[in-house]
Amino acid sequence: MPGHVKRRGPPAPGSISQALDSFRAEVRFYREIAPEAGVRVPACYRAEDTADGTLLVLEDLSSWQPGADPLAAARLLYGMHQRWSGRAHVRWPWLRPVGAAADLVQELFGRVWPGLAASQALTPRVRGLAEHLAGKVADSEHAVSLAGPLTLVHGDASMANMRTGPAGEVALLDWEDVSAAPGVLDLAWLLVSSVEPARWDDVVAAYGPSAGLAEVLPAVAVQGLLSLSDTPAGSAEARAWAGRLDAAAERLGRRP
Repeated sequence: MPGHVKRRGPPAPGSISQALDSFRAEVRFYREIAPEAGVRVPACYRAEDTADGTLLVLEDLSSWQPGADPLAAARLLYGMHQRWSGRAHVRWPWLRPVGAAADLVQELFGRVWPGLAASQALTPRVRGLAEHLAGKVADSEHAVSLAGPLTLVHGDASMANMRTGPAGEVALLDWEDVSAAPGVLDLAWLLVSSVEPARWDDVVAAYGPSAGLAEVLPAVAVQGLLSLSDTPAGSAEARAWAGRLDAAAERLGRRP
């Protein structure tokens, strides 16, 4: 059956992907979780895990519109989080725990930050947040556990990993980062990765109860800063990342 073919070789030894077991996690997601996740995902025709790597043959949704309405995306995520609150990590104990590979993420940030510090894209608030996080990245990763009950989270709920069908149905793609974590982690990454700051309040309201958002924002800001470091200096993409990171820093500055 034709479809989208996704092959992954074995992850590099010592890499974050190896530590997180990302490629095999996605195969297990499609084998075990996708049929009952309660959200639209690509149909899976083959899911293989061998010594040579992983293979997925998935429904091709390339004809669907890229991305989604942020309000619809927030509501979709909240529904999934409510469905599996307190249950996902019991049902699938292999799900990635909060703080996995935190030491490797801290090491990566330590390597990237000196170069990023020279970027003209950083606003004073973002620079201050990044300087505060330097050396404390692992702490911010572990602090995510304080944000609420564990549930099934996508782990990379950006617009790049969403598609909207002709009837408005939203599908979630790319489940390599599937985890057991507080649901607001997905909400925070949706905001920082994809939503213009002027719409943040509306998206948070569409999601619903969002206690714990401030607890996850530092860890999410680290991922946003790493993403910013991969964008061309002076590009519109870099300015957009910096603007969303500034909104995150501004929210953190408001916390009691």
